[in-house]
Amino acid sequence: MRDQPVVVAARRTPIGTAGHAFKQVTVDRLAAPVIAAVAGDVAGRQVDDVVLGNCMGPGGNMARVAALAAGLGPGVPGVTVDRQCGSGLAAILLAAQAVRAGEMDLVIAGGAESASTAPLRTHRGAAQPYARAPFTPDGHPDPDMGPAAEALAAAYGISRLRQDAYACRSHARALAARFDAEIVPIEGRAADQRPRPLRPATLARLPAAFVAGGTVTAGNSSPVSDGAAAVAIVPERLRAGLPGMRLVAGSVVGCDPELPGWGPVPAVRRVLARAGVDMGRIAAVEIVEAFAAQVLAVTDALGLDPLEADDERVCAGGGALALGHPWGATGAVVVTRLFTRLVRASSPPGTLGLAAAAVGGGLGVAALFEVV
Repeated sequence: MRDQPVVVAARRTPIGTAGHAFKQVTVDRLAAPVIAAVAGDVAGRQVDDVVLGNCMGPGGNMARVAALAAGLGPGVPGVTVDRQCGSGLAAILLAAQAVRAGEMDLVIAGGAESASTAPLRTHRGAAQPYARAPFTPDGHPDPDMGPAAEALAAAYGISRLRQDAYACRSHARALAARFDAEIVPIEGRAADQRPRPLRPATLARLPAAFVAGGTVTAGNSSPVSDGAAAVAIVPERLRAGLPGMRLVAGSVVGCDPELPGWGPVPAVRRVLARAGVDMGRIAAVEIVEAFAAQVLAVTDALGLDPLEADDERVCAGGGALALGHPWGATGAVVVTRLFTRLVRASSPPGTLGLAAAAVGGGLGVAALFEVV
């Protein structure tokens, strides 16, 4: 029987809005202190590898650079993966696969993004940098994420009123939460930059951000951000009594690239089917809040109501709408949030938690964890 992977430590940086708190901190310098902190949480164990997600960095295998900067030594190789804004969660799933296969006994996995210092990229011979790489080839839909969120809201009837209410909830929840145990200070800063009191009346005055007459605004969308997060994964046999979260099942799926925000729905459904559980058994849900419209479309489809009955289950400490959305890191941030909500809060063994993210180009990533 294969040994099951268990997350036994999880940390993150504070999250800063791009161009502000960490505007001069490169991606490896965001990742290294988090890697070092996680390694310290499992002190005395040899790290076999570091797997980090990243979208817009300078290349050069950022995970290797950060591992060396974290002081792990030259024997720790490092690998950088890119599933866009699902990269951090995808990196954790990849690391867990190596642990489950018996090839590694301790992997640090997560993600990092410095939108502030990301290089501009230019095609050879072009006069100007390009905004982003294509998510799909010619002949396939390839919307930017803002218009895609607007299309999802229209397709599934997510009103402006609900979107603004959810955004207000995210900020209020983040302001009320305590993140001290999970945060590794960066350059003296130990708190997230963005959360602030919001009122629905204030948000209602904001214009549509992406489509004329639309419902998606700057107020109910996440900001471009800087940050990093990482977890330590070990096999069950080497857990040595440490509390943690066993990875029950993980999934990465594709969906219609015209509606990429829908990706978590089939990913979550596949994970639940593999585990043989239904949504009613899930105690905590953390979904990357790229847009309020996207979160609400997904939770509606999964039978969740974060504005009413499931207020304590879905993103109970706020999410990316309030904290920020560092693309390559944010999938690992939601796992770190689950770790705090379930493990640090001493939830009983058997308690289930779910993490999920939507990805540009039409992907969904999901992972189901169980407290051990």
